[in-house]
Amino acid sequence: MPRLTEAEYLATMGPVPERVGLDESPPFDFWPYFDSIPRGDFGEFDFSAGEVGYAWNMPSGCHQHVLIRCETPDVFLVLVLDLPRQRVHGHHLLDLGRLYGTR
Repeated sequence: MPRLTEAEYLATMGPVPERVGLDESPPFDFWPYFDSIPRGDFGEFDFSAGEVGYAWNMPSGCHQHVLIRCETPDVFLVLVLDLPRQRVHGHHLLDLGRLYGTR
């Protein structure tokens, strides 16, 4: 279960991601990976509802970011999907409030 550092997470992004419609089927079943993430990687947040808030395809075509919602606004657990290998590359706790100084 690789927890990605900020630098590792950012390395999977591109300049203009494309938003994926939530009505689209995921490229593969990532929920077993999600279920195996140590709860300590969630920090103080609760992602137990397992609700996808957003998904973004990166311009390289190599990665998709799936953002799992929690009860706290603007906090997500991002699953980084490796599309060519059809596996989860890792996960990253994304706290936009902390990142942009609004919390």
